[in-house]
Amino acid sequence: MAALFPKIPHLPGSRTGPSDTHVSEGRARAYTDVARRGVVVTVEEKLDGSSVVVVREGRRIVAYGREGRPAAASRNLGRRLFARWVRENERRFAELLADGERVAGEWLAVAHGTRYELPHEPFVPFDILRGEGRFSRPVLARRCGEVGLVVPHLVHAGGALAIAEADRRLGPRGHHGADVAEGLVYREEEDDVCRSVAKVVRAGKLDGALLADHTGQDHVFCTWPGSAAWLHAALSEDPEGSIGTASFFAALARPPHP
Repeated sequence: MAALFPKIPHLPGSRTGPSDTHVSEGRARAYTDVARRGVVVTVEEKLDGSSVVVVREGRRIVAYGREGRPAAASRNLGRRLFARWVRENERRFAELLADGERVAGEWLAVAHGTRYELPHEPFVPFDILRGEGRFSRPVLARRCGEVGLVVPHLVHAGGALAIAEADRRLGPRGHHGADVAEGLVYREEEDDVCRSVAKVVRAGKLDGALLADHTGQDHVFCTWPGSAAWLHAALSEDPEGSIGTASFFAALARPPHP
């Protein structure tokens, strides 16, 4: 099955996993030392959630996981929650996407390795794609802004930027309410096209450390405006939604602090 969004390679010094790859030394220098002529380097906050994709297929709006499987049929609770949210926001995605386009982003309802107190909705798009091509961040931001979707916080746009300086600008918690910000995404952009992408994950990051299938405990949910009511409805109606959610319902049942 073909992935709908490719894995992003790492810059030198990034924390990596066993299946991860690095960009070449020359490419790394173009991001962090001397940018290629005519290219704008953008740096944005990397978010830690479930990598998901929304595809417009004719008149249909369909939610998928990054790997290309339909989210609605997933055994993963977070993916099923995403499919529900996409159905509720189908009109917005129909306005956002032309036929054959797809938008990739992070779904942050269920905490993976980072807890978020989000000031916005739990889906954060980071790319609009057609075929193998990515649109630039300015195109992404403009089109998402027109339908009220928030994109990752912009740390820098201009010439090459050293990782240490980008990390300093990001700050310990980033700009989306993370307990600890995960890292950075570098992009090389020219005209309306994103030419290449690389990422930096901070040292000490543990992938999936909060997921129920890793901990053997309940799911951990992030928060956003209206999240308690939305999650209560979604989990109550999900055929498997009660599995691993006892602490969430218990928290809702507790009286507020005086």
